[in-house]
Amino acid sequence: MTVSIPELTGDYALDPTHTRIGFVVRHAMVTKVRGAFHQFEGTAHLDGGDPTKSTGQVVIKTESIDTGVEQRDQHLRTNDFLDAPNFPDITFRTTTIEAKSDTDYRVTGDLTIKDTTKPVTIDFEYTGNAVDPYGNLRVGLEGSVAISRKEFGVTWNAALEGGGVLVGDKIVLEFDISAVKQS
Repeated sequence: MTVSIPELTGDYALDPTHTRIGFVVRHAMVTKVRGAFHQFEGTAHLDGGDPTKSTGQVVIKTESIDTGVEQRDQHLRTNDFLDAPNFPDITFRTTTIEAKSDTDYRVTGDLTIKDTTKPVTIDFEYTGNAVDPYGNLRVGLEGSVAISRKEFGVTWNAALEGGGVLVGDKIVLEFDISAVKQS
């Protein structure tokens, strides 16, 4: 069973077991490395009558980065990249939402990585809603955005013998969200 957009109004929390916050980056100029963060929390207030009045925030634990290679993950947690001991969180807080259609939204907010905060705009697709077998109303969103890691103070790299660098500058952040209505 689904509900109409106006009935979606309320407060939501990300369901961490059904949400993925991931990333993709070019490695050695020839392939891509994919990874995800496994510890995060997020909340949103959805305004079904006027989605542009909705708000949201996400806090991602940098220590939870996972690319499937423990040695690489340990390096990503160091000061060369995320400096997890000194900057345990990556945060995103919405500032504006623009409705592009009934299912497409442009969400702008402040992204903080390490000690740098910059505005980013993420295009999200509303993928629907459903009442799960436990009676919880869920909404789904998918989105992505490309950012420059250097703009957030993540500058470590190594030159390759044949030219180019080991780690690309462009990071694509990916969001596959399942949020559960709280009120």
